[in-house]
Amino acid sequence: MTLKMVHNPTLESILMVEKIIEKYSGMYGKYQIWKKLPKQMMYQTFQVIIDYLEKSNKIFIESDGKITWIWDPEGIRKLREKGLIIK
Repeated sequence: MTLKMVHNPTLESILMVEKIIEKYSGMYGKYQIWKKLPKQMMYQTFQVIIDYLEKSNKIFIESDGKITWIWDPEGIRKLREKGLIIK
């Protein structure tokens, strides 16, 4: 039996990563973004956050590995007001 250690990020950690990705959107890959974080974080924890952000459609990882911020809540609100999004 193999035990896999899961590093659960805090909300503070997730928000910190989101802020850095937004700032450097489309410029850097995972490792470079991780190095730009203002506080040290285990790379495994960072990877969990990246996976979460990708699955929740907040980021897109391009073919060259660069991370792009794609979350646009204001744009979503406008589409809802026009009746183009039901959910």
